[in-house]
Amino acid sequence: MLGLWVVVLLLAVPFGGKLSGVTRDEPVDYLPASADSTRVQELTDKLPGGGSTDLLLVHHRDGGLTAADRGVARDQAREVAGAYRHSGGPPRTVPSEDGSTLLTAVSLTGLDEEQRSDAVHDIRDRLDGGGAGGGPAPPEGLSVWVGGPGALQSDMDEIFESVDGTLMLGTAAVVAVLLILTYRSPVLWLVPLTVVGAAALSAMAVVYGLVQALDLTVSTMNTSVMTVLIFGAGTDYALLLVARYREELRRHERPYEAMLTALRGCGPAILASSGTVAAGLLCLLAADLNSSSALGPVGAIGVVCALAAMTTLLPALLVLLGRRVFWPLVPAFGSEPSARRSLFAVMGTSAGRRPVTVLLSGVLLLGGLAVGSAALPGDLRQEDTFTSTPESVTALRAVEKAFPQQSSQPITVLTRTPEAERAQRTADATDGVARVERGRSGGGWTELSVFARDKPESPGELDTIRALRGELDALDGAEAYVGGPSAEQLDLSDTNASDRRVVIPLVLGAVLLVLIALLRSLTAPLVLVVAVVASWGAAMGLGGLVFEPVLGFEGLDPAIPLLSFVFLVALGVDYGIFLMHRMREESLGGKAVPRAALDALRTTGGVIASAGIVLAATFCVLASMPMVLMAELGFVIAVGVLLDTFLVRTYLVTSASMLLRRWIWWPGRLFRDRTG
Repeated sequence: MLGLWVVVLLLAVPFGGKLSGVTRDEPVDYLPASADSTRVQELTDKLPGGGSTDLLLVHHRDGGLTAADRGVARDQAREVAGAYRHSGGPPRTVPSEDGSTLLTAVSLTGLDEEQRSDAVHDIRDRLDGGGAGGGPAPPEGLSVWVGGPGALQSDMDEIFESVDGTLMLGTAAVVAVLLILTYRSPVLWLVPLTVVGAAALSAMAVVYGLVQALDLTVSTMNTSVMTVLIFGAGTDYALLLVARYREELRRHERPYEAMLTALRGCGPAILASSGTVAAGLLCLLAADLNSSSALGPVGAIGVVCALAAMTTLLPALLVLLGRRVFWPLVPAFGSEPSARRSLFAVMGTSAGRRPVTVLLSGVLLLGGLAVGSAALPGDLRQEDTFTSTPESVTALRAVEKAFPQQSSQPITVLTRTPEAERAQRTADATDGVARVERGRSGGGWTELSVFARDKPESPGELDTIRALRGELDALDGAEAYVGGPSAEQLDLSDTNASDRRVVIPLVLGAVLLVLIALLRSLTAPLVLVVAVVASWGAAMGLGGLVFEPVLGFEGLDPAIPLLSFVFLVALGVDYGIFLMHRMREESLGGKAVPRAALDALRTTGGVIASAGIVLAATFCVLASMPMVLMAELGFVIAVGVLLDTFLVRTYLVTSASMLLRRWIWWPGRLFRDRTG
């Protein structure tokens, strides 16, 4: 087995490192092909000069610009226009009413994705007095920024480039620390960490192959979540297997026999756990949003690779290393574990004394936390997608302050050229439109730039986009599409809402089927699913209390409700599976349900708590990334996992099992074989 994995890794190494080079992170890449904004991007790329890179050159001085400042702004705009191809005539500079800011819009053409980012960096160097132009530095006190959609995307790409390595190292470090604290061994922690690394590398190679073979749209967010999932779930499986292996080493003299028994004992739970997560994630294939649908197979590949590594490579390494890998706490053959009463035995006993009180108190607590979801902020705007403030966002905020009554970001309309004049008149007459400018034409299509009266991504501008689509759709023969950054965000929000209605029922159905097959019961699966849904609601409620008031996030990414639900239901059920599977084992041994529940909690509580802490900690690493989407997703999942580990599974599921007694196994054989 070890030799087989050496071959696998030798094959995976050349491809795993290439995955970051094929990720796509532009907003339009996330959207379905049917979206208006996707169609606009496709048609714009075919116009003369190709897709445009829209930039804003912003010159600002507190207290008002001087004549020298205006001269610098004019010269710099001329320099940028002379260095790059751009659409339209010479760039037009617009002063603000208070005289503090000059705004110059430039639309560069003929640049591919890599050249666009290079152009933004070059222009910033030029405006700062460096770069190829070699112009003088701006006068002291004059602030010069490059903003606009092109600069925003460039800043986003730069952050995404740094995410993969940082996330991998951070997650590995967190897992290493937690494993050392859990095992209290100078050697043992290295084994599961090495195996998790092998699983991650294998998964990256497989995903890279899928991208090349199927042209799958994979974002950096997808690969980041996959990395966290592999480290978190893989370590959980390792903790469960190693704990059971340690138990069996006290009963079996040969490590090989102890490992076989451990795999037979906890293998079904690990298999069901990974199957639940994979099934839940694959339900995302039904999503219309590219970024969500791609996360399904990407995440499932990660889970399957973690499962394969933890049930083949990890056992092989542990058997080869023998008992000495546990040094200094080596489990000797024939020895008994320490008889101290565990924390989870105490918690289980307290739940057993007053199960009704415990259950009602827990339900009220989760319900109270869920109420906080009413305080969740509105949809996240593109400018608020960073946890820091890059130059493009500084520029945009300065423009919004200096030009409060004017939109600096055009809404792009593509229409058939013969109907362009009629489409322009219709757009100009639409409520909320300030002005319309005729753009490029080519291939039978004409581009119109529509400026709304309201600022970008405000409710007023979004209403204007909806009105434009309605008015232009009514024009026979125009075949007009409305796109641009704000339209992309609107399409993202609408598609996410539609996906929630489709995917959430599928996830619940898939998870229930896996649980029914494992537990041979209908009641126990329903209890587990209701419990994890309650955890998700409480975690979202805590997000509402924290995101804006504490963390300062200006909005909620539209993908958070769906993605957090899928992950929390799939991952949260894992711990219920570990508990219920052990409880079923105890019940099959002849114990009544209350005693089986307490013994299952006593034997699995510690390892499941460790697993929950590891999983929550890995998602906390995701929450530390500089993108609001990752931070919000990491927070909700980490909080949900901790709630499920220490409240829902320990108290609510245990107390519910004690109250239901044999009915927890209805209508299976365990229900029929027992009278209490």
